[in-house]
Amino acid sequence: MRLTTTGKLFNWDSLDDSPDLMALKLLLELLPDERLLAALRLRRFRGRNDYGIATLWRVHMLRYFLRHPTMESCLADLRRNAALRELAMIADVEKVPKAWNMSRFEEVLGEPEHQKLLRDMFELLTRKLAFIVPEMGRHVAGDSSCLSARADSKEACLKDKRLPQPAGGRKEYLDDEDKVSKVYEWFGYKFHLLVDVRYEVILAWQITSATASDVGPIPELVRQAQGHLPAGRMETLAYDKAADDIGTHQLLHQQRIKPVVENRRMWREESERMLPGHDGTSNIVYDEAGSVFCYDKVSDPPVKRKMAYTGYEPSCGTLKYRCPAMHEGFKCPMTHICNKNKSYGKTVRVKQAIDLRRFPPIPRGTQEFERRYKGRSAVERVNARCKLFWGADDGNVTGAKRFHAQVATMMVVHAMMATALASAPRHSGKSLSPVRLSRMALALRDHNGSPPKPTSRSAA
Repeated sequence: MRLTTTGKLFNWDSLDDSPDLMALKLLLELLPDERLLAALRLRRFRGRNDYGIATLWRVHMLRYFLRHPTMESCLADLRRNAALRELAMIADVEKVPKAWNMSRFEEVLGEPEHQKLLRDMFELLTRKLAFIVPEMGRHVAGDSSCLSARADSKEACLKDKRLPQPAGGRKEYLDDEDKVSKVYEWFGYKFHLLVDVRYEVILAWQITSATASDVGPIPELVRQAQGHLPAGRMETLAYDKAADDIGTHQLLHQQRIKPVVENRRMWREESERMLPGHDGTSNIVYDEAGSVFCYDKVSDPPVKRKMAYTGYEPSCGTLKYRCPAMHEGFKCPMTHICNKNKSYGKTVRVKQAIDLRRFPPIPRGTQEFERRYKGRSAVERVNARCKLFWGADDGNVTGAKRFHAQVATMMVVHAMMATALASAPRHSGKSLSPVRLSRMALALRDHNGSPPKPTSRSAA
């Protein structure tokens, strides 16, 4: 992995398909896995000890660091490569674990108590990055995607109901006329993510049944992300129209997070409504997306114009709009009625309390909304990276425990790779130029221990 001083801090495109041994050794040594290994050893206290816990854990992690599509290919690589066996703490080729040993280890790793320890590792690494990188987590995007999996036996599913089980899922996509244009069906799970827009680092994740709604996990995802970030850092959250419900908007309003959410079409028989507080003689209306318009009722026929948005007033909880003619500098036949002697022109203040869904702090249709909403492409890239680069969607994993163990491991690997990218030495681009550490890399190198745990707004 060779990075330039002018490159991105988290340059995901520069990840090596097959890291060298020195990089692998560094990644394995930097893993905060002490509590997990202690818990696994305690669980095996009276069991067989053919293969050490540390060996099985390292083999499990090497599969993802080396991007092997299956565990069998990773074990074959270990049997061929003596230096790799030494890294995995394996004395000779006869001591390489068998595929069924690793399968059983994954089932143990997928138990809820070990899942919690894996999540703790992910949270520790993410909090450390957020503590060092000042802009990380300021603008966030979320989405859900489909992950394929195989069901375990009925006996196993009935025996352990602590983890979500795979199920059949179905998504329908509607066209502009609200007719189903595309149907996608799969068997497995839903994967929910919150991602930093600028750096494409995962801040929160959750796995649910394929039958769960897209909007249900959002409160938990927001809570997770805020637990990893300094208090008050998250400013915006971009989501598709699945998050356009009153519960999500109320949650984000309470947490002082500005929603950047596409509007769902709910009005069937009307295109606009009179703004509350205005009678029938007024010329101010709004549409389903929350855009405010005024009517030139002098012209024949009447002309509808979009009012100019001039700012959000958080202390009052209002959005401020101005006469479009005065703002853009054109003549309107209604000026003598609307503006009279006002040099600034007619001003309308819309209270968010009227409808939080339609009157967010960043109104739809503004340039800022369009710019922030484009940040959703970051979560699409991260989803593709998880599915294709690390193989979360290969569909060959049988059983809930193994599936959850693999996805949780991928999240830890993602956080480790983000830390490696941020702390990697960089060069000026010339072949003989010396490498040096960036300011972020020096901070990560010098930072010892866990960062202070942030305090969320709700806790405050």
